[in-house]
Amino acid sequence: MFKALVMEQGEDGLATAQIKQIDTDALPEGDVVVNVDYSTLNYKDGLCLSPKGGGLVRKYPHVPGIDFSGTVASSDSPDFKLGDPVVLTGWRVGEVHWGGYAQQARVKSDWLVPLPKDLSTRQAMAVGTAGFTAMLAVMALEDHGLKPGQGPVLVTGASGGVGSVATAILAHLGYEIAAVTGRPESADYLRDLGATQIVAREEINEVVKRPLETETWAGCVDAVGGEMLARVLGQMKYGGSVAAVGLAGGAALPTSVIPFLLRGVNLLGIDSVMQPKEARLRAWARIATDLPMEKLEEMVHPARLEDLPELGASILKGGVKGRVVVDLNG
Repeated sequence: MFKALVMEQGEDGLATAQIKQIDTDALPEGDVVVNVDYSTLNYKDGLCLSPKGGGLVRKYPHVPGIDFSGTVASSDSPDFKLGDPVVLTGWRVGEVHWGGYAQQARVKSDWLVPLPKDLSTRQAMAVGTAGFTAMLAVMALEDHGLKPGQGPVLVTGASGGVGSVATAILAHLGYEIAAVTGRPESADYLRDLGATQIVAREEINEVVKRPLETETWAGCVDAVGGEMLARVLGQMKYGGSVAAVGLAGGAALPTSVIPFLLRGVNLLGIDSVMQPKEARLRAWARIATDLPMEKLEEMVHPARLEDLPELGASILKGGVKGRVVVDLNG
């Protein structure tokens, strides 16, 4: 028996979270069982923890947690053996398949990535889905020609999980970072991560009728979408790229094709859920070398399973800064 946070649906159709003792036999199908050390709290987790499951949870009872790290407890796969440290992000785990808010998880071996030897399981979840997504965004920008010295790189939603890690990685690589935040109290935190300029959200969230503005940003990691992304596209330097990773500001994109046609701007979609394994291995290898661990530690807010219902509601309101790391044995 082991501890898990289980979402159960009441007669009113609304789900509530309960801490329970469950058995390994209750876990869904898979060829590897992992003893989970740590998980995290992401925006999707907040949705899954909400009374209606945010439209993500298909069946109850359900164990949320879209990522986790730990060691292999048992394996029917030739790729993993007892005691191997592993990390999992994506694959609809925590949404459709039971996830990391339990001391054990059973998953498909194809979903697991061997943990780089320079990372602990705690550090892996300080990175988590947010940091993995941030690294995918940085790699995509680099693959499309971004280099230090070309001008400032904009990071929107910079005090959130993806934005915080993207800021730290880009600063470590030698880029000039302009960090966008709606929380003035986050300015010192973002400067500590390496931001050289703080941009107030209201300065860049205003809708303008001009399809092009002054060429300002060499690249952008955008976690907001919506009107802010539309505005940023018109401010990109010629040939610059925007890596779109989120939609905290809305899914609509009220813009025109002009930035793409007249400035050769690239809009790069970043998906972390269904990434093939080769890309995952490349990203985690880069994380181990290009994310300064001392900066990563500054982002971490420790939590227990019992804290998650309240934290889940908070993250949906934009009230969580940095990375919440959940200790499954705490």
